[in-house]
Amino acid sequence: MAAVLGAWDYAILAVVLIISVGIGLYYRFAGNKQSTTTEYLLADRSMGVTPVAFSLMASFMSAITILGVSMENYQYGTMFVIINISYVVGTPIAAYLILPVFYRLKTASVYEYLELRFGYAARLAASLSFSMQMILYMGIVVYAPALALEAVTGLNQIFSILIVGVVCTFYATLGGMKAVLITDIYQSLLMFVAVFSVIICAWVKSGSLEEIWRTAQENGRIDFGNFSVDPTERHTWFTQVLGGLATYLAIYGVNQTQVQRLLAVHNLRSARAALWWCLPILCLLSVSTCFSGLCIYWYYKNCDPVLEGRVGSRDQVMPLFVVDTMSQYTGLSGLFVSGIFCASLSTISSAISSLAAVTLEDYLKPLLRGLTQRTLNDQQSLLYSKLLSVFFGAVCIGLAFLAGSFGGLLQAALSIFGIIGGPLLGLFTLGMYVPKANQKGAIGGLLISLAFSFWIGFGQPKPPIISLPMSTDGCPITESSQSRARDIFLANLREDTDQDQEQHYFYLYRISYMWYAALGFLVAFFVGWLLSYLFAWLKWDDNRRIYQDLDCTLIKHDLFVPPLARRLQRQQMPRLVVTGTSSEFVNDVSTTIEDQTKT
Repeated sequence: MAAVLGAWDYAILAVVLIISVGIGLYYRFAGNKQSTTTEYLLADRSMGVTPVAFSLMASFMSAITILGVSMENYQYGTMFVIINISYVVGTPIAAYLILPVFYRLKTASVYEYLELRFGYAARLAASLSFSMQMILYMGIVVYAPALALEAVTGLNQIFSILIVGVVCTFYATLGGMKAVLITDIYQSLLMFVAVFSVIICAWVKSGSLEEIWRTAQENGRIDFGNFSVDPTERHTWFTQVLGGLATYLAIYGVNQTQVQRLLAVHNLRSARAALWWCLPILCLLSVSTCFSGLCIYWYYKNCDPVLEGRVGSRDQVMPLFVVDTMSQYTGLSGLFVSGIFCASLSTISSAISSLAAVTLEDYLKPLLRGLTQRTLNDQQSLLYSKLLSVFFGAVCIGLAFLAGSFGGLLQAALSIFGIIGGPLLGLFTLGMYVPKANQKGAIGGLLISLAFSFWIGFGQPKPPIISLPMSTDGCPITESSQSRARDIFLANLREDTDQDQEQHYFYLYRISYMWYAALGFLVAFFVGWLLSYLFAWLKWDDNRRIYQDLDCTLIKHDLFVPPLARRLQRQQMPRLVVTGTSSEFVNDVSTTIEDQTKT
């Protein structure tokens, strides 16, 4: 059952999109008019803390996150909320250990660090992994909410895909990083409006937030006490804190999309401030989105719309709630849809900008240097950056249309952040913490880790995820609902049988998806470390790239995290060697100084 959006809803959506386009036009013709590559890709390193902080959050919280996290709490309970602790733990690690290394380099691509530390092959391997991750994710970020909105609100899927793809490509291409950062501010605010509209509406209808909480508690949704160390349990304190920490650092520590934003401020102090201010904004949206799932559960506690057959998937329940409760209020549904659109716009524009920077710096410039022995000047680089932004915008739209035919690959594409992010975090950590690591060992660790992560992430068959109980006691009895209930009953019987036989599934396929990033990180780091020592022992590779001189005595300490860099710097400080001759010289100098003082 789809409810068509009204004229005011479309008017609100149009205004939101026009503002995004207007910001792109403004920054195209204001200031230096995006006339340099630094201004286009890094906002001329002149942005304030506030827009960068909001952009860091908006890039991470996509429409999939808003729709998915609310349904996570609706269907499985509140253990997911514990992941916010990992954000608190990870922020100082990213701010004081990882970020200073990138900020000293001041490059448009974070993967240039890997070339300085290991060599171009390591840079290329990491950059290709990132590009594959973002290209696949872009299509899903646009397709999934478009599918959900079409099924519930009647908003045409093709229209949704085209409008998101074209608008974000337009303002990202014309306005560059400045336009992306400024649009992220008001898009973030609309994301909050979308989530809080759900909470406030449920609050008004229930009479109190306590009633919503009580209903969730009575039906097993409130759960913060799972301290199991079993890695096959989906969400526990260990999966959320440790697994969440690896995922957070893979995104906010070494991901091109986020680090590129942090490099757009004046100095390192401002970059750290942006990261710290992002923390409460991110946690607020995360916790409120989780609570919105409990609000929706209160409304459908006696008649789950999926079991009733009104919608086909859990991702469509949140838009359905909006239609059921807000459609009588003029423009409110349009405001919610605008918030979902903004969540997609902010993520896609960030992806387009980061992919343009990576393609220019990691592929195009080295290729031209190798083929023609010349480098691009700034104007040529700027032109290629804009063309690449248009190209990746078109790729995004194309993949969104193809996503419907991917079938089972949809879930696979959503898992890629952990599967690829973890190994990349391990590679960067190896370079920043282990001076003895070399390029062949690092690449070997990365490739083995990627193979391992893809194996456990995509290996089949996997045990089904068992949902908390849902009710249909309050649903109207119709012939279709009876047929649907019969199908659900048979499906539940199969799930119960699968749950009883869960121990027969291969152990690694039963591991929680929250461990993917952590396991990928550990395999890349330790295997890379061991292979580096092996290749050095066999004299197949060395770590000469970390030295400034041919004698391998002066280390480039800026390539390492600040505590290790300071220790390496102290070890290289020249020491005064006192001999008989030098002692006599020191005595003579001292006597001269004393005579001059007396005079």
